[in-house]
Amino acid sequence: MATTSASVFNPALALNNYSKEQLHVAFTSNLRMSTSCFTKFQLKHFSSSLIPSQSTRIPICAATSPTSPSETTATTFHGLCYVLGNNIDTDQIIPAEYLTLVPSKPDEYRKLGSFALIGLPSTYETRFIESGEVQSKYSIVIGGENFGCGSSREHAPVALGAAGVKAVVAESYARIFFRNSVATGEVYPLESEGRLCDECSTGDVVTVELAKSLLINHTTGKEYKLKPIGDAGPVIDAGGIFAYARKTGMIPSAAPS
Repeated sequence: MATTSASVFNPALALNNYSKEQLHVAFTSNLRMSTSCFTKFQLKHFSSSLIPSQSTRIPICAATSPTSPSETTATTFHGLCYVLGNNIDTDQIIPAEYLTLVPSKPDEYRKLGSFALIGLPSTYETRFIESGEVQSKYSIVIGGENFGCGSSREHAPVALGAAGVKAVVAESYARIFFRNSVATGEVYPLESEGRLCDECSTGDVVTVELAKSLLINHTTGKEYKLKPIGDAGPVIDAGGIFAYARKTGMIPSAAPS
């Protein structure tokens, strides 16, 4: 396989007075993912050219802290699941009226999480977050087809992560939600090989084992294979695409003063 390179751009950083070149981060490693994941994780300026090993490009989110290489990454998530159907859009995940909240501010990050999935229709009788709480007791969300469709708001995976969600397991994803989940490092967007939203119920106790690409429903006693997350996994492990770039030495560990 030929070595390729890619760069990722976020115009929001223009507010921080970074130069146009600094608003991109380049990657020389091949991204080995399943085909379905790769099409959703679209990278801008994808080319076959090599790039220098030293880069002066700056992370998208200056508030993101790189993960120490000595830290052990959690590969198993255990808890209650919250089950959704098809076409859960970003306005249901976090309505537009809450997009003024700034996730880099701890208080507003927590508040953003308290509104996660508040836009769901009344047909979902069980609340994702109970009244008076800021986090959900459901750490794993199970969805159907086209999860995260709608507008391209990064607040959607951030709100789920702030609410305490560790992973979303869906039959398929809207490309931009999958990409934003990886870029922010907030949740693991895992694809199921079957329609788990018809097999599981809200409140079931489940375990997700990333290393085995497996979901275990302890309430029903059934196990389900998941599609491997591939090279997107280490990016999420690190806390997002720019934390990963800092951790691996692709960019400096600190933003310019």
